[in-house]
Amino acid sequence: MTPDDWVYAILLIISVPFGHLLRQYDTVRQKQIFSSGIGALMAAFVCGFSLIHSFITALVNSLIVVVISPRYCHMVSFVWCFGYLVFFRTTHYFGLPKVPAHSNAVQLLLTLKMVGLAFEIHDTAENKKQPPSEQDKTKELVAKYQNINPSFVDMMLYAYCYIGLLTGPYFKYRTYYDMLHQKQSSNIPTVESTINRLKSLPLFGISYMVLSHYMTVEYAATDEFYEHSFLYRLFYMVPMFVILRMRLYSAWVLSECVCMTAGLGAYPVASSPRCGQGPKDLQALEDVEKLDPSSVEYDFETIHNIDANGCEFTPTVREGMRFWNMTVQYWLATYIYRRVPVKALRTFLTMSVSAFWHGIYPGYYLSFLTVPPILLAEGVMADGFRKDATPRGQKIFDWVSWIFKMRAFEYMCMGFLLLSLEDTVRYWRSIYFIGHLIIVMFLVIGVSKKRESNSQKGKEKES
Repeated sequence: MTPDDWVYAILLIISVPFGHLLRQYDTVRQKQIFSSGIGALMAAFVCGFSLIHSFITALVNSLIVVVISPRYCHMVSFVWCFGYLVFFRTTHYFGLPKVPAHSNAVQLLLTLKMVGLAFEIHDTAENKKQPPSEQDKTKELVAKYQNINPSFVDMMLYAYCYIGLLTGPYFKYRTYYDMLHQKQSSNIPTVESTINRLKSLPLFGISYMVLSHYMTVEYAATDEFYEHSFLYRLFYMVPMFVILRMRLYSAWVLSECVCMTAGLGAYPVASSPRCGQGPKDLQALEDVEKLDPSSVEYDFETIHNIDANGCEFTPTVREGMRFWNMTVQYWLATYIYRRVPVKALRTFLTMSVSAFWHGIYPGYYLSFLTVPPILLAEGVMADGFRKDATPRGQKIFDWVSWIFKMRAFEYMCMGFLLLSLEDTVRYWRSIYFIGHLIIVMFLVIGVSKKRESNSQKGKEKES
């Protein structure tokens, strides 16, 4: 483990019991001051002078939301927060100290929260503009359980809440608001949920510590590495992706536990909570308030950020992505993908925003922008071979698809880890850009098979 990893791990571990202390306070403002006070201290510890960047981002964004019309505030917020990321990552070109890695983590999560807050304000205003109709009951439920109206102080305190400060998960302002206003927090099984979530941590943590001790991505950037055989270079990306997964699984499991002890994201199961979104069935959420509090079952699906089984065993890249960093996936889907008016551009623009959010290293763009052609190749192969296959044929297809899915993620992860254009291209060139070649091959085969199937169907209709 690197020194940065130890800092993350220690701060996450000591954050877990803070939730119990937070829930002892009676008033909303006390809870806000405690959670944001802890968060500000953590941010100051890991960022030092660079804390000023997150403060400026939150301060200006809060002013944008207060001053600018809700009709436009979300767009201005997006431009401001993502524009500031450019300056934040290039401060050394302006004679300022280069920001440390931990400051980058704080800035990334803060950017999502601030932009998401502006979108929530915008959506609240749009909900209020809807004319009265037969759906008045639905409108009342949305106003009660989804709309927000934070003050300037509320926004600043939300920005520095210690929960999710360094590693996520992303949570909406409304989720934060609901945590602060929980009336039956004593009935939420925070301890049991935390213990159950921690059961997978030893496997992830020990695997990461052992593997990262013997194998590092830095070695893949040395001349010595390229003296090895083609097969060695090809299969080196397999343990690299395992190490990356175990590292992030460990961090995200711990970060979910930080949420659980505080009761953040706890909603009645009957309300059908969704990752990032919160309750989907608002009528059921209202009905639960009439029940005996001790009989209500809760879950933490709203802050569920990683589903390791889904990541590992789903057969396609498209499905696997849905279970990876799930709350950020929610943010991207809700505030980027679904807001792009041109459907053909949605995936490309979403992946571009994701790459930019992660950083300005070329490796991020090379990796993330490889996703759209992979998804296209998966689609045409499924249409050509799986769609009309027998149940047994579909199972065989899924197994083969899973093998290629894992290789695709491993291939892309090298760009994510090597970062620089030179190192990423050098590695991919050393294995003959095999990932890109397979994508092209699948596109050609899939399109050809689909045309053949359509031709046969046309002949059968004619006969």
